[in-house]
Amino acid sequence: MGVLDALNLDGMNVVITGGGTGLGLEMVRGMAEAGANIAIAGRRQGPIDEAADMVKGLGRKSMAVSTDVTDTAAVNALFETVLDEWGDVHVLFNNAGIVRETGRPPLWEITDESWRIGIETNLSSAFYCARAISKHMADRGSGKIVNVASGFGFRGGRDNYMYTAGKGGVVNITRAMAVSLGRYGITCNAIVPGFFPTEATNATSMSLPRGDLIPIGRTGFPREFGPVAVWLASAASDYMTGEMFIVDGGGLAGGMAPTGYGPITELA
Repeated sequence: MGVLDALNLDGMNVVITGGGTGLGLEMVRGMAEAGANIAIAGRRQGPIDEAADMVKGLGRKSMAVSTDVTDTAAVNALFETVLDEWGDVHVLFNNAGIVRETGRPPLWEITDESWRIGIETNLSSAFYCARAISKHMADRGSGKIVNVASGFGFRGGRDNYMYTAGKGGVVNITRAMAVSLGRYGITCNAIVPGFFPTEATNATSMSLPRGDLIPIGRTGFPREFGPVAVWLASAASDYMTGEMFIVDGGGLAGGMAPTGYGPITELA
């Protein structure tokens, strides 16, 4: 198999959550361009319909399924719909998440409901989706699960509890799935994005990192996410599992943390 053949996704059926906007949409675009059929799940029907139309415009099959990924009945219905229509799911991308539920209150003001929403959306949703489709993959003897974590899964964030805890959980549930599902032919890896300006991140009120704090000298372009998704969905990554693919311009390597304060000394 040649290099480009290994990256070809023709005939692959992919389910992606949170695929209607931001980095999820760029992953949808990249995988569709590589040949995949894509089922796009999300809360808002409008964005996922538009994403599905884009996929169809590229000559691939697509469906948009309105899904609350924190509701196990809705998650199960999502996969039943895809399997009834297409027969197989080869790849699952657990991309749905929220940067934060509301504000950045001190620890003593965080409500049970805020904690629940953050953990359910950022962590439990990945478990629910993987649980719903893993038996199908195991019975077939192959499958790929890709989770989307965050640099905050490897460090703390000021007044940032639900997101950091949830994404830290995604890092380790990826490892747990990898060592548990490998014997069934299922791989599980995670993408760890740094700062990519999107609609969601631009709406936050915290001081976000800028290019001068990132070793590569700039923030990420959302379009750079598509090729990463293609590689992880393709046969080119078949011997990789339990790995974290950090796409952050060297932010974690350079120790950059978006606390709102600049470094004492400038980066060389």
